[in-house]
Amino acid sequence: MSHFIVGTCGHIDHGKTALIRALNGFEGDTLKEERERGITIDLSFSNLSNGEKNIAFIDVPGHEKLVKHMISGAFGFDLVLIVVSAAEGIKPQTIEHLEILKLLGVKKAILVVTKKDLVSEAVLVRRMDEIRQAVENYRFDLQDSLAVSIYDEASIERLKESLFQLKPSAKTGENFFRMYVDRAFSLKGAGTVVTGTVLGDAIAKTDKLVVCDTGKACKIKNLQVHGEDVKYAELSNRVAINLNSVDAKEIKQGYLLSKKGYLRGFREIDIVFETLGEHRVVHDRVYTVYIGSKHLSARLILFNIKEGVQRGFATIKSDEEIFSVYGEKLIIREGNRTLAGATVLNPIADPLRKKQKHTLLEALEKRDFRSAYTLLLEAHRHGLGLVSSAQRFALSHEEALQEARALENVFVDEKELVVYPLGAQEEIVQIIRDIYEKNPYALLSAASLKLRLPWASERFIETSLILLLRERLLIKEQNLYKSAEIKEELFTVLEKRILKRLQEEDIAPTAPYNIYDDLDLDRKSGDRILKTLCAKKEVIRVEHNLFIYAQSLEKMIAVMKKIIKEEGYIDIKNFKEKYPLSRKYLISYLDYLDRYPEITKEGGKRYFAMTL
Repeated sequence: MSHFIVGTCGHIDHGKTALIRALNGFEGDTLKEERERGITIDLSFSNLSNGEKNIAFIDVPGHEKLVKHMISGAFGFDLVLIVVSAAEGIKPQTIEHLEILKLLGVKKAILVVTKKDLVSEAVLVRRMDEIRQAVENYRFDLQDSLAVSIYDEASIERLKESLFQLKPSAKTGENFFRMYVDRAFSLKGAGTVVTGTVLGDAIAKTDKLVVCDTGKACKIKNLQVHGEDVKYAELSNRVAINLNSVDAKEIKQGYLLSKKGYLRGFREIDIVFETLGEHRVVHDRVYTVYIGSKHLSARLILFNIKEGVQRGFATIKSDEEIFSVYGEKLIIREGNRTLAGATVLNPIADPLRKKQKHTLLEALEKRDFRSAYTLLLEAHRHGLGLVSSAQRFALSHEEALQEARALENVFVDEKELVVYPLGAQEEIVQIIRDIYEKNPYALLSAASLKLRLPWASERFIETSLILLLRERLLIKEQNLYKSAEIKEELFTVLEKRILKRLQEEDIAPTAPYNIYDDLDLDRKSGDRILKTLCAKKEVIRVEHNLFIYAQSLEKMIAVMKKIIKEEGYIDIKNFKEKYPLSRKYLISYLDYLDRYPEITKEGGKRYFAMTL
């Protein structure tokens, strides 16, 4: 089934809500206050279906003081019904709605002239021409224009036919699920329910979500599309999501739901803006910014700070984190005036100088992602994650890889989805050189080097090691790299060095991984050496991460038995009085003592069995 989001726009009392009711026989999920006052205050939702196509209606308020609610609904429209009364024609609020829709990038429209029963045929014809001319100024892709009356069933049926002839939405997904919350409430027996429009990829009932604004993870108990339980919801579906693990009071209108790991929030994003008509925006002034169903106060920092700027780049700075994506539309208002529309170019704050950022925004405005990657790699010298391209450029992983493969002087790790500038490879090569120059007995792998270089993938580190192989600085044995200068059997040397280290540390040995790191030794190789020493009985494994020189352990066992002999028992307290070791060691040695048959334990004390 095809799905469409169809919204209304128009002046108050021009019949938007009555028109929706005439189309589907449903008034929408209106508020009591709305019914009493006879106007739409907030967004109202209902739907119309013929079995092949489903149309979800979003009825927006027409009152000038309620424009913020109109914006909250309009961002998700596939098509808009431009509703104008035949009796009154185009009014101020009609114009403002049309301007907002243009700024939000809504293209498709059907012109619906209502209340045709209130005027003569001659007036209706003239009014239709006037309205068409006014609407044409906004360059909508007008699908149809009709005159209707809610009392003329045939005219309503013609509008239904026009709606059902709509072609599937040309909107494309964003490679991951996103949904702005327009309502959040609690249902008895069900729990928290949120509603909204699916903007990105489909969502399945088995998916796990995160409330981006709070970081709260939640599971889906149930999904409903137009009142029916479903296993998944697609792009442009109006969906209700029953959530686990989150209270409805924790979710506000405008909060964003997504899958974990796709979206990051920033208090600064970069945009390109264009003002309406004669309006202007001013550098370093606070405005109200509308994005999705969210609105927030933000300071507008212009790149061109001349007075009277109508179009240009700007940075939005807010006290709240903004979770946006490349290409997303937003509205800038001041008081009750709509000043400008904007498009998000850079939703991720990067450590760029102003000149660098300006060049980046120029590339992004032209969708020149290849140049954008090159510029960003100047700031991200330790690599740029391609997973972020879904948010940063609205690219899929494969599309991001295609762009990265075409870059020069980079290494692309296609498994880890990271692109590295080759300058980072030079840095790694120098780090490895320094290690082997200071310690010729180093024995490392790409995996062990990654522990020191968490920003680099193993594959990228491997390319640096290969360069040093070609220089004959290193020799590779399986996945391990040793200095070409070392002619001895390296494992024998390292075995002696580890044993000597444990001898020196006596009863307070360092954890194995710390020893390996100090010796520049690959961890798996270190474990192999310790296993050999344990097999020879030269080292004893007391517990998981505690290995002790065998003679040191014998000495410690003798000491513990001596304490029992002198004091009748041993516990943490009297043990620590004799040996002020950390509690970790004391407990481990006491537990090891329990292995001896002549020792028995009662409570926290150990005794010789014969004394009980």
